[in-house]
Amino acid sequence: MLIDTHSHIYSEEFDDDRTEVVERAKNAGVEKIILPNIDCSSLERLASLAKSDTNYFYVANGLHPTSVNADFKKELEVIFSDSTFASLSNVVAIGEIGMDLYWDDTYINEQKQAFAFQLDYALNNKLPVIIHCRNAFSNIIDVVSAYKGSGLTGVFHCFLEDYESACKVIDLGYYIGVGGVLTYKKSTLPDVVTKIPLSSILLETDSPYLAPVPHRGKRNESSFVASVAEKLSTLLAVDYDKVCEITSENAKKLFGIA
Repeated sequence: MLIDTHSHIYSEEFDDDRTEVVERAKNAGVEKIILPNIDCSSLERLASLAKSDTNYFYVANGLHPTSVNADFKKELEVIFSDSTFASLSNVVAIGEIGMDLYWDDTYINEQKQAFAFQLDYALNNKLPVIIHCRNAFSNIIDVVSAYKGSGLTGVFHCFLEDYESACKVIDLGYYIGVGGVLTYKKSTLPDVVTKIPLSSILLETDSPYLAPVPHRGKRNESSFVASVAEKLSTLLAVDYDKVCEITSENAKKLFGIA
């Protein structure tokens, strides 16, 4: 069985066929899906889906770095005081959080502050974190390194860095999130995953983004995590069922789910 550790199927892109998308995921062997939040605007949609099946969907609550602006403190206050999430029994992480300097670095200081606040929140509430990192690895690793030995852990979602960076992540006690990019022709990720232990890898889709081959260019969905598992199985020369078993156990261990 598979676990999609990062999916936004609560988003508007799935409004017309969400029921069918979930059914396809189940038919593909996906036994659980983790839903990371984006910002205040996504709270209600995410919570609605999460409540529909609390044994299948799990929640990560947080503020995405691309939603951080000058009013980020107000946004954080709303997100972490929202009664909707307080009533959910299936919140298993804080996420997705981190830094993204790909498009714009105007709010780099605000992103750092928001990231640190949410790391502290996760630590105080004994929850793992789901980290979004784009063009900001050195910034993020500096912040996260300060928490080494504290018990804080999590996953670097949609990992795109090199082997040396992966080693730093694993040394800090974090997992490597692997998705559709692994299947792309020009991806350097295969070189990384073949050098790190399978016990450090989580599978994800990041639906509706980054669909794996042979679905590249289409809307991504949770059932496609099977294609990521198949690619990983081929690269590692490890039986597909074994890849599914180990990565799912990794996810269950990190997020504390049965």
